[in-house]
Amino acid sequence: MKRPNSRKPTAGPGTTTKAPAGPASRTPRRRTPGRRPGADAIDLRERLLDAALACFAAQGIGATSLRDIARRAGVTPALVHYYYGDKGQLQQAVVAERLWPVMAQVHAGVGGADSDVATLVAGFVAGITRAVAAHPWLPTLWVREILCEGGALRSVMIERIGPMLPHLLVERFAAAQRAGRLNPDLDPRLMVVSLVGLTMFPLASAPIWQQLFGAGDLGAEAVQRHALALLTRGLELGHE
Repeated sequence: MKRPNSRKPTAGPGTTTKAPAGPASRTPRRRTPGRRPGADAIDLRERLLDAALACFAAQGIGATSLRDIARRAGVTPALVHYYYGDKGQLQQAVVAERLWPVMAQVHAGVGGADSDVATLVAGFVAGITRAVAAHPWLPTLWVREILCEGGALRSVMIERIGPMLPHLLVERFAAAQRAGRLNPDLDPRLMVVSLVGLTMFPLASAPIWQQLFGAGDLGAEAVQRHALALLTRGLELGHE
């Protein structure tokens, strides 16, 4: 008498086997840490840039720490480090995403290659005053970090902003002189210095003059009107 076969049947080619569900299959997979996706991450990144820019303008780039930026943004220093690494990378992001676009807007308003001197001057003066009205940090940052010796952004001015706008203006003024449309006694390079001096300096020091003269109206519009009058008509000393 044959003994019954006690072996279980094996699965054939068309048969599939299903493993029993165990504890591991019922446990949800943990998310690996990473940058929060979507609008939340973008908003936080923008807030960190704004906080860094505010600290840079208020106390200087050299005196600002990641902890200062985190405190102003209302986050932890670790989160600032997570998004931007170190302060050097954050500074580069501020230049690329805050300072550079502002100067590009000023450049765009200067006018085309066929613009006359009056149009160039008016475009520059109006562009600077509009930029300062929209971005009050600009004059302070310019004086502290570009004008002053040891400023953290001086190399940016010389290497990136300089070739974009000042050199362009010098070339246009020199061409106007050759064509007899600009006073030959003027130095085209110092014309650019004069443009900056008649706009950025008064705007950066406006709180001083407003208090000194008791005149709250010495703001961006007043600076723009005065600069254009002085540059286009001068002192009109011949009328004395």
